[in-house]
Amino acid sequence: MKFLHTSDWHIGRQFHNVSLLEDQQYVLNQLIEYIKQQEVDALIIAGDIYDRALPPANGVELLDRVLSTICMELKIPTILIPGNHDSAERIRFGANQMKQSGLHIMGELQQVTQPTVIEVDGLEVAFYGIPYCEPAMVRNTFDVEVSSYDEAHSYLVEEIKKVMSDKQKNVLISHCFIDGASESDSERPLQIGGADRVSYQPCIDFDYVALGHLHSPQFKGKEHIRYSGSIMKYSFSEQHQKKGVTLVEFDSEMPVSMTHLALKPLRDMRIIEGELSTILEQGKVDPNNDDYLLVRLTDKHAILDPMGKLREVYPNVLHLEKPGMLETNSTQLNQESLKQGELDMFRDFYSQIAGQAMSEDQDKLVSELINRLTK
Repeated sequence: MKFLHTSDWHIGRQFHNVSLLEDQQYVLNQLIEYIKQQEVDALIIAGDIYDRALPPANGVELLDRVLSTICMELKIPTILIPGNHDSAERIRFGANQMKQSGLHIMGELQQVTQPTVIEVDGLEVAFYGIPYCEPAMVRNTFDVEVSSYDEAHSYLVEEIKKVMSDKQKNVLISHCFIDGASESDSERPLQIGGADRVSYQPCIDFDYVALGHLHSPQFKGKEHIRYSGSIMKYSFSEQHQKKGVTLVEFDSEMPVSMTHLALKPLRDMRIIEGELSTILEQGKVDPNNDDYLLVRLTDKHAILDPMGKLREVYPNVLHLEKPGMLETNSTQLNQESLKQGELDMFRDFYSQIAGQAMSEDQDKLVSELINRLTK
């Protein structure tokens, strides 16, 4: 039996006020192609389907198209849980009716011990889902004393293990932060100060653990306790991450097999560093000049409208840093530059705009004009 594990779609997300919906549609189309190519038996989405509790209308339309293709056209059962960016109440609306079309939404805490079972060639796989929840929700739902995320998550996992059958393969789906795993800038903290971390040890007994929340593909504790990562980069801190989905394969006689399937972005997200002139020349021949960029300029002198110049060759420069212009020989401003006269400053200004120094006649004309104005 084969299934795809994915998470953190964040449909409807904006980055530096730029909508990423077109980029998300591009990679989700690749996910659909993987479903066809690999002939999988199920799709697992481990939370953060949307980027916010009230998603934009065009984001809802995109998710509807994607799930209709997977569940209705391809007839692939899809199991999902809400994440911390989702509204569990909105996500699970109509869940009972949607089961008939193959969409299984596991959004009720009270139902964590009720698995979705999929059978293929005599092999049964039971999928248990823990939607994102805070300790207070677990206390109120089960009337149990838990004060931390770790205690709450461990309690739910132990309740599931009480009903697990060794005659089935057992998969846990959870949206949480496993202690010690690598995080990115684009993830919203569940709680300040590390109190949101949970232990991986209670999860070891499952045949596979499909995690969501962290955006980097990785495993923690054991190889079968795994984050698929987000479907695309959502911050510049993720520029070196290899995004994709995880193909999981069960065999009744063999250990679980896990394979990372790469997703190619419509526009990559990367950081470029160097002097403005070098970056401008590079942009003229860069085949990926449409990427989303953070540009870090190393020039030491002031530059007029660097963003405008950059966007002539890199239209999707989203953020500009100029650390070199803040460097001085001391903690105070260079006093010599402050002593520059009006004529010297205008010469610098002209050379930046025209790309060359003023002629003798121009220099004389400006000098006379400055003298006249100062009188």
